[in-house]
Amino acid sequence: MQGLIERAKELLADGTVAQVLGWRKGDMGYDPEPAYFYKEEDLQDFVYDAFCGANLSKYMIEASKLEGRTLVFLKPCDTYSFNQLIKEHRVDREKAYIIGVGCKGTLKPEKIRDAGIKGIKSVTIDGDTLKFETIYGEKELPFADALLERCKVCKGKKHMVYDELIGTAEDEEAGPVGNRFEEVEKLEAMSPEERFHFWQEQLSKCIRCNACRNVCPACSCRKCVFDSSQYDSNQKANADTFEEQMFHIIRAFHVAGRCTDCGECSRVCPQGIPLHLLNRKFIKDIDTFYGEYQAGADTDSRGPLTDFTFDDVEPGIVQTRGGH
Repeated sequence: MQGLIERAKELLADGTVAQVLGWRKGDMGYDPEPAYFYKEEDLQDFVYDAFCGANLSKYMIEASKLEGRTLVFLKPCDTYSFNQLIKEHRVDREKAYIIGVGCKGTLKPEKIRDAGIKGIKSVTIDGDTLKFETIYGEKELPFADALLERCKVCKGKKHMVYDELIGTAEDEEAGPVGNRFEEVEKLEAMSPEERFHFWQEQLSKCIRCNACRNVCPACSCRKCVFDSSQYDSNQKANADTFEEQMFHIIRAFHVAGRCTDCGECSRVCPQGIPLHLLNRKFIKDIDTFYGEYQAGADTDSRGPLTDFTFDDVEPGIVQTRGGH
């Protein structure tokens, strides 16, 4: 972390960047928040560790409107989202100075709570172990037990876009881990009735806080259909089960072919709805019908749903495919 702070100070001091976008210390060690830093002395509150889970690419949409360049720290998975935003002309590459940072996985505080560790006063990361000082004494938890789901099926440690790298040398060429479609395949194996019940149960938890939409890099429209006063879709409270389901289904259709599978939607959902599985289902089907495609892997290729080839499947094949 110290290397990040020192480099940020250098870039601020020599005028390369006008502001820094990173993470500010919270009240507790597990709740850092994305924040801007404008002066070298402000960086005393800067923090970077495994609890810094936010994908800062989404914040770069507004940062592109600021004066001067913005230094932003991006994890490998974040860079896919930044590339996709470049492709969609939602961020200005020339207004960003990107430092790619190493990442061994990000942690979910709720998993720590679910493990029975409460009354936390401080937390430290010691190799593969999380050590807590609590009001009940010292506690420990394996690092892997608190990992976000997305980190267990990581796309790899290679940054897709950067100006310089810090703390990534050992992992830079590491490839994907795990089968990210395993949970989707389990849902596909269910009967239609079982799948309907699963999603009805999950989506009925929705309180329409819009956290998933607000944090999603692919949800970057200047005017969102769900904010329109002409339709009931702008209401925060659920009107009925149809509305609560259609909100998420429509959103999944809107980001299909553009979602980088960053998992932010599930990370921020206060109700714990596995929203990433909807998006991941679309990704799996796109790979099956149109060939493997990873949104954000580059800034030049056209997405399968915005391009046409003579090898594309006929609509009838998609409609009658088993498992739907």
